[in-house]
Amino acid sequence: MNHRTTKHRALTGGALALTAVLALAGCNDDSGSGSGATAKKPELKVGGAYVPEPTMADMAAGFFTLTNKGAADKLTSATSDAAGAVTLHSTKGGAMKEEKSFDVPAGGELAFVSGGNHVMFEKLKHKPKKGEKVALTLHFQKSDPITVEMPVKEATYSPKQHGDTTASHGSNASHKSH
Repeated sequence: MNHRTTKHRALTGGALALTAVLALAGCNDDSGSGSGATAKKPELKVGGAYVPEPTMADMAAGFFTLTNKGAADKLTSATSDAAGAVTLHSTKGGAMKEEKSFDVPAGGELAFVSGGNHVMFEKLKHKPKKGEKVALTLHFQKSDPITVEMPVKEATYSPKQHGDTTASHGSNASHKSH
């Protein structure tokens, strides 16, 4: 056996070992592209939804919590028959900014709370009053749309003051396919 044959065998053996390692790593892929338990879908639930009674006739804010027990998703838009437009907003350092979308983390929550993320109902068709409900449909990148009936609360309503500390109270959420 000469030096050239030994070098060729070493390179071939190394390539085979690398191929085996990569093949084994592929067997343990959690990217969601496989089947069974690794191919999780988003499992979204809306809770704690409400609209404070608006002070202006043409705009209102909406708050809720999205809980996700599955894979990640993205909230891409919201619509409502009660408004000419619904926009997504974040609030950082006291400054409100319109957002195109929000990530909904896998196994986590996306909170829309007073002083933070929220939806804005713009060009209201009528000013909602305490006790009424405003329908909001949330649209996602992967999941079917979710429509939630948001009760209109007093303008100063705070979920923490009213014992609503969980994300599952009072939302009457339903899934609708379009």
